[in-house]
Amino acid sequence: MTNTDYDYIIIGSGIAGLNTALLAREHGSVLIITKGKIDDCNTRYAQGGIAAAVGPGDSPTLHMRDTLTAGAGLCDQEAVDVLTREGPQRVANLIQWGVPFDTSEGKVSLGREGAHSMPRILHAGGDATGQHIEVTLTDLVAKTNVTVLEYTLATRLVVEAGEAQAVETLNSATGECQTFTGKFVVVATGGAGQLYRYTTNPEVATGDGVALAYLGGAEVMDMEFYQFHPTALWLDGAPTFLLSEAMRGEGAILRDVNLNPFMANYHPMADLAPRDVVSRALAIEMEKANGAAVYLDISHLPADTVQSRFPTIYNFCLSYGLDITKDPVPVAPAAHYMMGGVRIDTWGRTNIKGLYACGEASCSAVHGANRLASNSLLDTLVFAQRLVASSLGKAPEQAQDSRDHNVYASLKPRELVCANMPSFSREAFQDLMWRNVGINRRGSRLLLTARILNAWERAMPDPINREDYELRNMVLLGRLMVEAALLRQESRGSHFREDFPETSPEWEKHVVLSQEENSQ
Repeated sequence: MTNTDYDYIIIGSGIAGLNTALLAREHGSVLIITKGKIDDCNTRYAQGGIAAAVGPGDSPTLHMRDTLTAGAGLCDQEAVDVLTREGPQRVANLIQWGVPFDTSEGKVSLGREGAHSMPRILHAGGDATGQHIEVTLTDLVAKTNVTVLEYTLATRLVVEAGEAQAVETLNSATGECQTFTGKFVVVATGGAGQLYRYTTNPEVATGDGVALAYLGGAEVMDMEFYQFHPTALWLDGAPTFLLSEAMRGEGAILRDVNLNPFMANYHPMADLAPRDVVSRALAIEMEKANGAAVYLDISHLPADTVQSRFPTIYNFCLSYGLDITKDPVPVAPAAHYMMGGVRIDTWGRTNIKGLYACGEASCSAVHGANRLASNSLLDTLVFAQRLVASSLGKAPEQAQDSRDHNVYASLKPRELVCANMPSFSREAFQDLMWRNVGINRRGSRLLLTARILNAWERAMPDPINREDYELRNMVLLGRLMVEAALLRQESRGSHFREDFPETSPEWEKHVVLSQEENSQ
């Protein structure tokens, strides 16, 4: 019989969950709950690497400046200071744990990516960084006394008197339901790319943790900011496969349908512009070409350099008949990273006692309105360390929230005014989100989407299996994103409103959503 009482319950098995588990196990019993296999997560698909100021001439101050610039005025400066100042030590910890970062002449190799002013991206296995980190941490966890429950879905967060008490679960293989109690519950479930038709995320990325936390009374923040990676393979018969931003860092060029370079027309940094700029530029160029793909061209670099630097990408494209050392590759944007999530402070704490969050499922506003490339893996390492320290009483008292600098709201009931409501399915939901809550948005489309999602949500039966729970969570997250996007009447970072195309200083604040507002 599995023990049902633990000091730490961690929901999710990506780098955020595994790293937290390895740190927490020194201070108590640890349970990891993961709805698939332990290595089913976004981490293993992270090609670009991990950013840290560890190179000559670089500094946390420079890294902080680049992060704040990319974040378009919405980064929390304290969180960014923590990230960039503590980041180098967290990377050193990974090296001590055995992560095989790439080296050259005995030194760690450092690459450069979009919106970084310095080469500061560490890679492992060229373009397989996430996989190497995931494998290293998984192997370490397997050698410890950490309990791992695979194919186990967290279905409900039990909160009593404002404190997280337990997690209810469903084993998707056996159908068994169990409740696990714990002193500390950590949401580390990763992103929600499956909300969109085109995504670089795996099938497990359905935003479960954010939905669970919201339903349990936690605040969520910045849900309108979803980052679309500009370069995913766009080829009939091939899956949506990420082509790392590091390719452009190495000199790859974006070309239009006539193979002319175009990014200099959109930004002074051309192909190294921030992701939101590049994604919108691609969308515009594709619209000009009546939906035809644009191209990513790295064929001007030496073939052996391309093959050694991007072995995963090279071999994947070759399996579909594309040799990236010789020909440009057709690409298009795809949903990639969720900047919003469960609202946390710089110690990983939520507004619910005993409930913490870490990684892509959390939001400390460290990424602002637009995440700087390769900051996400660093984010998980830094805040996992602080989360565990907080659970041991090493953090200062949690600051009282100042309600003057944010917009607080809740989900509004939305009545569908048209007679013909579209039929609900996972595919219909993903198409609706892609069309109306994607790279380019407009108030009228957002409002229609809010009404449709609310109607779908009311019609959904009580969930009984994994698929039901995932659909419930996806629709809830869709509603949170749409309501936040409706409220933010401006364009900033990854959030672009065609009806409010300018950035407004009045909106240099965050949208915070919670169930609590329903009673106000």
